Amino acid sequence: MSIEGVDLAVLTGWMDGRGLGEGPIENPVRLAGGTQNILLKFTRAGRSYVLRRPPPHLRDNSNETMRREARVLGAIRDTTVPHPRLIAAEPDETVLGAAFYLMEPIDGFNPTTGLEPLHAGSPDIRHRMGLALVEGIAGLGALDYRALGLEGLGKPDNYLERQVARWKAQLASYGEFPDWTGPGEIPGVERVAAWLEAHRPASFEAGIIHGDYHLANVMYRHDSGELAAIVDWELTTIGDPLLDLGWLLATWPLGDDPDAGTVSVRPWRGFPTATELVGHYRPRTHRDLSAIAWYGVLACYKLGIILEGSHARASAGKAPKEIGDRLHAQTVSLFERALGWIR
Repeated sequence: MSIEGVDLAVLTGWMDGRGLGEGPIENPVRLAGGTQNILLKFTRAGRSYVLRRPPPHLRDNSNETMRREARVLGAIRDTTVPHPRLIAAEPDETVLGAAFYLMEPIDGFNPTTGLEPLHAGSPDIRHRMGLALVEGIAGLGALDYRALGLEGLGKPDNYLERQVARWKAQLASYGEFPDWTGPGEIPGVERVAAWLEAHRPASFEAGIIHGDYHLANVMYRHDSGELAAIVDWELTTIGDPLLDLGWLLATWPLGDDPDAGTVSVRPWRGFPTATELVGHYRPRTHRDLSAIAWYGVLACYKLGIILEGSHARASAGKAPKEIGDRLHAQTVSLFERALGWIR
């Protein structure tokens, strides 16, 4: 029996070889998530597991991404950073047709799919949710990646210097898609790039970054405003951890309008302001936050270009038009936010 890219008989045999329970796999169910990756929850011998693997139609880096995720989750296993606890990983893509890993289920909820009554009814708890979000990346950025065995995961040398050229090339590559409206439809794309190059921090201290840190990629406890886990580690690498904070600022709603951001929840009243987020991060790091606006602008630039890729693919009929249009609107909004910060 197979369920969406997972041969349960093969998985059972693989688990047998690692002493992970006995008997049949029971109650397999596909979990919803923010990505196309497959998340399959099941039980065996009374223990619950979640399997994560790439989608059936693999991209060029799908297997390497899965191996990197598993490596990082294994490395931070005994830290206080909230994360899905790794049980076992299989880097060999021939077992199930792709690299995969098993992790423990998270007892929590994602706020972007709806707040639970406790959280929806308390501005104080929602305020705590925002502060806990900051503490998650502050804790991650404080880890010594070398001591955790993560040297070689990324290329920290000249990390900041490479960013603009890397994403400018990504944007240019979308020209291969017929009928893409082109970079001219993105406000200030050249101005933002030039500003980033002219104002780049002179140095940084390398650390682990999540790479896509916002409210949609965390889960909260049912009984409080504390994080249950940081999830979706696809873009994790070794780089400048302040970019995770910049990413949070780039996606954070402005003022009391939950729609004035890339990611938000309802009700929004009570969540900290962007200024409060930075103020809460400051005493939890020894890094210099004087250039944090630069990281916010870089996050807008990078995320905007990533989202524009879906618009380009949609223009060529390779993605739904409504998704392409929606993400293009978010790209425009991100660049408008970057221009506002620059001014």
